[in-house]
Amino acid sequence: MGRPMRAIRSWLALLTTGIALAGCAKHVDTRVAGDDDATIDGIEARLDELRAREQGDDLTCAEQCDVSARTCATAKELCGLVEQQADRDDLPPRCARAREQCAGANDGCTRCQAP
Repeated sequence: MGRPMRAIRSWLALLTTGIALAGCAKHVDTRVAGDDDATIDGIEARLDELRAREQGDDLTCAEQCDVSARTCATAKELCGLVEQQADRDDLPPRCARAREQCAGANDGCTRCQAP
């Protein structure tokens, strides 16, 4: 009678271990394309605001250069997200536009600093 009890205990131990392992949390990528799209759209909205501010005629040179720095930092943030989505071919043009906006803002800063 001792053997069957040991066998049952062994099977119960294996079953319990199997259930515990099956129930453990697994690493799952929690990013969702919709979340990334919303983030990218938000960053592009910030770039639009910066473009509108840059095009205003009332900026001092220091303000122009501040807008330039913020534009380039925002463009870098956008392009970083785009690089994480390498499988999507609709995003690289958005990064390219952001980089062009950065270059234009830098030109504006450089022009106002020239003697």
